[in-house]
Amino acid sequence: MSPSERRFVIRLGCPDRTGIVARIAGFLAEHGGWIVEAGYHTDPNTGWFFTRQEVRADSLPFGIDELRRRFVAVADELGSRTDWRVSDTGERRRVVILVSKESHCLHDLLGRVGSGELDVDLRAVIGNHPDLGPITEAHGIPFHHIPFATDPDAKTAAFQQVRELVETQDPNAIVLARFMQVLPPELCAAWAGRALNIHHSFLPSFAGARPYHQAYERGVKLIGATCHYVTAELDAGPIVEQDVIRVDHTDDVADMVRKGRDIEKIVLARGLRAHLEDRVLVHGRRTVVF
Repeated sequence: MSPSERRFVIRLGCPDRTGIVARIAGFLAEHGGWIVEAGYHTDPNTGWFFTRQEVRADSLPFGIDELRRRFVAVADELGSRTDWRVSDTGERRRVVILVSKESHCLHDLLGRVGSGELDVDLRAVIGNHPDLGPITEAHGIPFHHIPFATDPDAKTAAFQQVRELVETQDPNAIVLARFMQVLPPELCAAWAGRALNIHHSFLPSFAGARPYHQAYERGVKLIGATCHYVTAELDAGPIVEQDVIRVDHTDDVADMVRKGRDIEKIVLARGLRAHLEDRVLVHGRRTVVF
């Protein structure tokens, strides 16, 4: 990445009032900051303001740590409820993927990483079955198999192993690429805002297991997929990305599954990219995605 391509990203949410945009822009202008992208949104129902701004890193006379230190004063002026983050596109994002037996999402992500389309540091893939080990290792990525038994104590121990492996990598994102296991509440809390799941349904419709079978029984004309943050409430975390594809009366369940897999791959990749680029601001159960 050339110096002119490197960006500092400011992501902020706070109660809305006049002067927020002027204060942030004035702060950046005071230090010579060159804004190359800016997004703003006000939610009239909650009275909350959101913004995401990209600044050329080489336009500022200091680095990311000093920018964070100086921006504290701006955030403090905007109130104690201000939620903000400053990140550096020059810092490569770390990712860990959790899988089971379904391979389509993992194949897609490995291909995007291998081609450079998704420029991340994929640190590890962890599976509760060994099936996807060979394809992972063929891409030069470490694979860890942690079996999950039905016994509650054994499952708790397995999740503890997963947690230790994941947190050793200090990832910016933990991707549940059809992991097919429900994270315990303590893991949901520890990974809040970092754990992304792909659900093979257009949530909130057909949550839980076998959504394509549910959709077939209802005779739907659209099926879809949802990328969302993982919370303790099953399949109910803040939604990051969704998409749909048409089906009709000639499609059986197998056809829906096949078409749905295509949508799942696309939605997961889009959602992960938005997360890693700090384009997602969460407020309650909803998101603003710039």
